[in-house]
Amino acid sequence: MKTVLVACGAGIATSTVVNNAIEELAKENNIKVDLKQIKISEVGAYADSADLLVTTAMTQKEYDFPVINARNFLTGIGMEDTKAQILEELKK
Repeated sequence: MKTVLVACGAGIATSTVVNNAIEELAKENNIKVDLKQIKISEVGAYADSADLLVTTAMTQKEYDFPVINARNFLTGIGMEDTKAQILEELKK
């Protein structure tokens, strides 16, 4: 099971949209995920257990796991490419 951090600035609004999309994507592809919806400032607390960070917030930090920018989930433009990128990481 992959642990996926879904983060935005406040851990409420935009991360909910992304969280729901990842949940649906995982279900469609029979992939078990443990989704953690958090604030971007909380990512460090999960650094030892996370497999992937998907975020709508800006982050300059380097992590030992992939970071996917999901701001296009807010506009809808390029969202399919980001979903494909997320799916690729979940399948690893």
